[in-house]
Amino acid sequence: MAGKTRDVSAAVREVCLSFPDTEEVLSHGSPDFRVSGKNFATYVINHHGDGHVALWLRSPPGAQQLYTEMEPEYYFVPPYVGPKGWLGVELNTGLSWKGIATRVQEAYLEVAPASLGKTLGDPPIVAGKVTPLRPEQIDPYLRKRAMTVVAKLEELCLALPETLRASQFGSPVWKAGKKTFCSTHHRQGRLQLSFRVGAEQQQALSLDPRFTIPPFTGHNGWIELDVEDHAPWDEIEALMLTSYRHFALKRMLKALSQET
Repeated sequence: MAGKTRDVSAAVREVCLSFPDTEEVLSHGSPDFRVSGKNFATYVINHHGDGHVALWLRSPPGAQQLYTEMEPEYYFVPPYVGPKGWLGVELNTGLSWKGIATRVQEAYLEVAPASLGKTLGDPPIVAGKVTPLRPEQIDPYLRKRAMTVVAKLEELCLALPETLRASQFGSPVWKAGKKTFCSTHHRQGRLQLSFRVGAEQQQALSLDPRFTIPPFTGHNGWIELDVEDHAPWDEIEALMLTSYRHFALKRMLKALSQET
């Protein structure tokens, strides 16, 4: 529709869902677009902190090399699926939506049944204005709330012996020596803090709706606290110390006892 304005995410769905029998499925936290159960496009924002706002697309043989060599400002080899010939397409750097829609149609035709492919005409047209995502929409740690919480958490963590800040899958974490004892995450747009508290305390805390048992690390006794609306710092400090003591070496614990 002429004059219509939407952001990149809305435009992606407009293009990908315009093809026959296409569905959107959430997979590993990112939207996949599929036809007849086969994935032809994945929409990814800042995957593991890489800064890309992109579509990962199935592509015809040789297309990945062609596009990435000719226009590296718009195309790249994505992780995981890149070795299989998939193409990464930048969405936030000025590539025309006509070009993006053409690449998506090529991806769709790679997996769609021939009977559906025969029904296609020209690539879909994205009329009107598409607004780029703002920096804080790409990296949620640039939001004022996240920066405030992370700054305070860092102050507490780095006050402990032999600790340092690192990055894990694009999110700030803090390590006691070489072991992560405190991590941060965004889930469904909400900031979470994660600590290792052990199975017994984990079960008790999980009765409180502010806490959840996180994926991947929950089976090792980690707990996650939602701090999007409120950060109870006395409670956070206690959880942080419990987690730190689990991973700290004897000399670190000795230094901690001398400080307190």
